[in-house]
Amino acid sequence: MDLFAFPPVAAVLDLAYAGLMALTALLQPLAGASAAAVAVILVTLLVRAALIPAGVAQAKAEQVRSRLAPRLRELQKHHRKDPERLQRESMQLYRDENTSPFAGCLPILIQAPIVGVLYAIFLHTTIAGHPNALLTETLLGVPLGTSLSGAIVSGTADAATWAVIGALVLVIAGIGELTRRCFRVAQVPVAEDSPLPQMPAGVLGLLQFATAVVAIFVPLAAGLYLLVTVTWTLGQRLVLRRIYPPQEPQPLTR
Repeated sequence: MDLFAFPPVAAVLDLAYAGLMALTALLQPLAGASAAAVAVILVTLLVRAALIPAGVAQAKAEQVRSRLAPRLRELQKHHRKDPERLQRESMQLYRDENTSPFAGCLPILIQAPIVGVLYAIFLHTTIAGHPNALLTETLLGVPLGTSLSGAIVSGTADAATWAVIGALVLVIAGIGELTRRCFRVAQVPVAEDSPLPQMPAGVLGLLQFATAVVAIFVPLAAGLYLLVTVTWTLGQRLVLRRIYPPQEPQPLTR
């Protein structure tokens, strides 16, 4: 069952689609054949701007987690054989800090429906029973409904497709590399008696390039959304890191 075919959801999706097409028509005199692509970029920027409070909440939560991480590791070390005691002590630590282990999760849940509706427009060829005309619009001659993988499989990948979508994928990968360098993820040590395997350090770095891989398989419209999103996210994280820098770890008080 397609969730987006459910009448209330389809109505919301159709309303968002109508707004996007109205913006495309408004931009037509200025952007010409690329009006739909520009509309996708502007709408994505608008959505990301509206989600700034969610980003701030996540930055604050990450700041608190970085400060409490050593204390939580100490609790895990001392109470690893007593899960109930570990849970009580951990929750008490969060209460003492007036926070929650789930802080930062709510912003993600809030933005999920917004991003989901927008992304669904880029993936569905029909919306509320009518064709999705957005995907027939073009960017530099490439329809917004074209995916690089689909074009390769069908044998329709011409020079324009390779140039436009290939460039988009490369830029997303480049931003992924910048993100990896600016926000290197420290490898979490695993205790000797832990049943969990040690995750190779290189795997964490490769995760930054997952978006570039996704951009190969989704329509060009969704690829534009991904490009704007990763660029915005990198810039936002750099700004918020200066405003909410990682706090010094607190030693465990006995």
